[in-house]
Amino acid sequence: MTATKNALTIPGLETVYDALATAIDQAGPGKAELFLVKLALLNANALANPRTFDAHVQAALRDL
Repeated sequence: MTATKNALTIPGLETVYDALATAIDQAGPGKAELFLVKLALLNANALANPRTFDAHVQAALRDL
């Protein structure tokens, strides 16, 4: 995944990470997967580019 001119700064990424961690905790262990799928679909829709979304999925799968 390459950086774009619209990429978040490190502080912005930290803010997003904190919000994501809080939301996962709020969803709870029984609903965390469903929450993440819903979030991914909402973000894919906002991104409006299936190829870019797939590239992001592949990048996220690396080194798990």
